[in-house]
Amino acid sequence: MSTSRPEVIRVMVVDDHAIVRRGLLAYMATIPTFHMIGEAANGEQAIALLNEWRTLGQPLPHVVLMDLQMPGMGGIAATEVITRTHPDVKVVALTSFGEVERVHSALAADAAGYLLKDADPDEVAMAIRAAVTGGMHLNPTIARQLTRRMTAPPAGLTSLTAREREILILIAEGKSNRDIAGQLTISERTARTHVSNVLAKLQLSSRTQAALLAIREGLVPPS
Repeated sequence: MSTSRPEVIRVMVVDDHAIVRRGLLAYMATIPTFHMIGEAANGEQAIALLNEWRTLGQPLPHVVLMDLQMPGMGGIAATEVITRTHPDVKVVALTSFGEVERVHSALAADAAGYLLKDADPDEVAMAIRAAVTGGMHLNPTIARQLTRRMTAPPAGLTSLTAREREILILIAEGKSNRDIAGQLTISERTARTHVSNVLAKLQLSSRTQAALLAIREGLVPPS
């Protein structure tokens, strides 16, 4: 179930290239409902800023646009830390690379979307808005690549219990383990176990593959 969209969406950009940060800052300034509240050049700086803002009681960003290839702590490691320690902050992966394995790693870390750096401004805005409302945006080229590489699991959906089918739908809706736990009134550890069981039964290696399977089988509409 999607959440309501705030009137102003606070955004933070993490990228080791200043020109990329400046470009995104200029873009955010053109949209009244977006507000850039901070920037960082690597994962360590981003995490330090978020922790400082939380300590000072300052508003955290709704969405972090996270480059994956950076010196020091890269974007995947930073995404894992941010989604664990600041669960209300959504991370959208941003990179110039399109390898499927990199997408899997980013989304396994609970990223709320994946953009290539050549994405047009409208797609960036779409990804930010989707993340804030609990959805997930995948670059269309990457989504097609993932679908082509995904093989149909031999056991199929019939191997899942009713609860596991429910978990699969929530995964496809972009819910994190914490979100699933809250919605189903179970512990986060139990939610994590359910997710692992779903992936194991369907012989899938990532949440992304599970989401694509759910869409293909008509359990959820494509975003």
